[in-house]
Amino acid sequence: MVVINEKLLNCLKNSNDYISGEKLGEMLGVSRSAIWKEIQNLRRAGYDIEAVTNKGYKINNVGDIINSIELNTGKLIGSNIICFDEVDSTNEECKKLGMYGEKEGTVVIADNQSTGKGRLGRTWDSEKGKGVYMSILLKPDISPSKLSCITLCAGLAVCESLKNDFNIKAGIKWPNDIVVNNKKICGILTEMSGQMRKVDFVVVGIGINVNNKNFNDDVKCKASSMFLCTDKRFKRSYVAKSVLNHFDKIYKIFTTEGFLAIKDDYEKNCINIGKHVCVINKYENFEAVAIEVDKNGELVVMRRDGSKTSVFSGEVSIRGVY
Repeated sequence: MVVINEKLLNCLKNSNDYISGEKLGEMLGVSRSAIWKEIQNLRRAGYDIEAVTNKGYKINNVGDIINSIELNTGKLIGSNIICFDEVDSTNEECKKLGMYGEKEGTVVIADNQSTGKGRLGRTWDSEKGKGVYMSILLKPDISPSKLSCITLCAGLAVCESLKNDFNIKAGIKWPNDIVVNNKKICGILTEMSGQMRKVDFVVVGIGINVNNKNFNDDVKCKASSMFLCTDKRFKRSYVAKSVLNHFDKIYKIFTTEGFLAIKDDYEKNCINIGKHVCVINKYENFEAVAIEVDKNGELVVMRRDGSKTSVFSGEVSIRGVY
């Protein structure tokens, strides 16, 4: 990634007119030549900066740029952003940081993943420059049995972001898929490091299809993107920052009040509730009706004989939804 002079960028962003290289140099305490070099860096990073003789510099447009300046939220979640052009997996990079003692709320984000990770050992197709591929480092004071609730918090954050900030009618397919028009637009993978009774840290990976237009044959019948849902292009930095802001709010509620404090909001957005579902796990396959999500984040279903079962793992498919 190109190293960006944040002070210079803020000066340009906060001005409605041209600023001369001389004035910028005075403001930052550097030479006009140094300003020119930093302007070139900003252009290489993707910023559209106009230069006019005897007027100076003016920033015209912030493009589809992923960097720490555009993503920083100033909150617990997203105050420390680590960006990569490409990684094998943002989850793997984030886990390394967790083992090295990096602070909670750190976000690892990449323009591309070569081997993105999905749930149940699957891969996540990460087309370069088209989606949001990020992982969040968390250190919640919870028992490992509550880990699934973190996934549900992230799902609710993505769903609320899409609905409230981008006017996309999204729903949550328990436990970790965000669905629009019966197709998957986002997946979430939560991984933990810890002992039997103690969580050391948690990594929440979020992959959102933003401006993707095409998918490979294996997933094109069940995958979609924000672009395909709206016929509009979106700035990935806006999408990522929106999700981080929503997640910060929901995560704080969860860690202080527990999952029950957000249970109603989750269920309102969960497309499983009230639907006929097919549950597939390593022990059995059966059909049922989804009733609710319990305090531990497990899906409660009613079998054909009227008995209730809590589902905590495996696949839960819905008729008409991939």
